[in-house]
Amino acid sequence: MFIIQDTLVSLDVLEKEFSCDLAACCGKCCVEGDAGAPVSDEELREIQKVLPVVEPLMTRKARKVLREQGLSYLDPSGEQVLSIVDGVECVFMQRDSRHCCYCLLEQAFEQGKTTWRKPVSCALYPIRLTKVGARIGVEYNRWDICYPARISGKKNHTLLYQFLKEPLIWRFGQEWYDELELTAQEWNKQCRQK
Repeated sequence: MFIIQDTLVSLDVLEKEFSCDLAACCGKCCVEGDAGAPVSDEELREIQKVLPVVEPLMTRKARKVLREQGLSYLDPSGEQVLSIVDGVECVFMQRDSRHCCYCLLEQAFEQGKTTWRKPVSCALYPIRLTKVGARIGVEYNRWDICYPARISGKKNHTLLYQFLKEPLIWRFGQEWYDELELTAQEWNKQCRQK
């Protein structure tokens, strides 16, 4: 673990190669798992603002979940997470003609219909943020469904922290990312010299 400002960053974030290959995995992280994506109260307020734009595009089942359960629930660990359909699919997940998943929140943002993108936990995936005492833990959540991303990262020589540069800056700021990048460069240089 490395200390970067008020966070503890796992070594995997600096060393592991990773680059999403959506053509290969079809966005399975939006439909697999045992709970929805972690979400803050502030993010729920932002989702409420964009809901009139995305709700008409949601599946009938997803709209029913929203009516009956709301936008979020507490998972077994007590963390607030986005609601899911049939115990697996994010309510904001949609499928394209190839049956690949995409996010309605992000699509609305990219089309200029909203000014808010999506929860930071989604943007950061496969990095997960945890509580480690008074600090935030920044950890790599290795999952079998991301195997194509590990192959792509190796092929492109892209490290996890590089692939997630934009969302890491979005969450922690440019100064934090610059410190992380310098730490990663020094660490990886030392490893190559051994």
